[in-house]
Amino acid sequence: MTRTSSFSTHAARSSTAAIALLSAGLLLAGCSGAASGAGSAGSGTAGTDSDLQQVTLMLNWTPNAHHAGIYYAEQNGLYADAGIDLEIIEPGADIGADAAVAEGQVEFGISQAESVLPARAAGMDIEAIATLLPVNDSVLMGLEGTGLTEDPASLAGLTYGGYGGALETEIMSELATCGGGDPDSIEFIDIGNVDYLAGLAQDRFDVTWVFGGWDALRAQSERDDVVILPLSAHEECIPNWYTPVIVGNGEAMAADPELTRAFLDATSQGYEAVAADPDAGAEALLAGAPELDETLVRDAVAYYAPLFQTDAAGEADRFGQMEEPVWTRFTEFLVQAGMLDDTAPLEGAWTNDYLPAA
Repeated sequence: MTRTSSFSTHAARSSTAAIALLSAGLLLAGCSGAASGAGSAGSGTAGTDSDLQQVTLMLNWTPNAHHAGIYYAEQNGLYADAGIDLEIIEPGADIGADAAVAEGQVEFGISQAESVLPARAAGMDIEAIATLLPVNDSVLMGLEGTGLTEDPASLAGLTYGGYGGALETEIMSELATCGGGDPDSIEFIDIGNVDYLAGLAQDRFDVTWVFGGWDALRAQSERDDVVILPLSAHEECIPNWYTPVIVGNGEAMAADPELTRAFLDATSQGYEAVAADPDAGAEALLAGAPELDETLVRDAVAYYAPLFQTDAAGEADRFGQMEEPVWTRFTEFLVQAGMLDDTAPLEGAWTNDYLPAA
């Protein structure tokens, strides 16, 4: 059975909140001790098979469809078969996966490229070792009548509700400019972690940033006037980037590469199984996180199942594969946005070396 520690009752949040949590994590980068409520990585658990190596994975937010392969692998004994007793925990109010992994409080975490690179710039020893999605599923979401359409020029003159991050501003501005609109006409307001659909319906803002296969899917099931603008449809304007990604501690992984390979082998099998049988993936996620809405989980896992595997040249159907041009272009974009001083944090930020052979 999955051992999951809960820190939040909120639904899965947009990856745009990552920088806010990273900032809190940076304050703890020099601290020791385990994350509150998480327990130390490698701590014992009553009844655990002593032959299994205890490993902790910290999620990026609350459990959601992105994590279906992990829950499938745990529920179906794939981690145990790999010699791992996996504990899945959620981030705390004062620490996220990047800082927890960097400080050795957990072995692995779920993060995103937009926080991995600034974390490395701040001195954190973390490295992305697999992407859950080869193509970013972020979308801008609004309602009919606000003016939002699939044309990025429609962003001009709208009110954007988000977390006040530099990446959000740069993405919105670049999209509007690329579409021929005036980026200076966009109003940015901070909304934090709210019910996005309710905020849109109350006219608090016109557009916000969510994942297409979670919040947008939920919104579309509740209303027939939801409008989305997928970021992936406009790669001529903005880069693709990897979100979410699995991260580990570079020094620890180099010292015990077989553990990382075993963890990713089981994880890969889990995602491959979900891609082949979304219903089984949904069942596993619901078993591990029964508080989730069953209808949303089933719809979301079915949505993501065909998207989990890469179609990179020479690596078709391989889970987790990342490509250098994607990382390079996105790093340069973060420099442009003022989130990085230079591209130096890209060196050593990611690797495919721990993934199982195709």
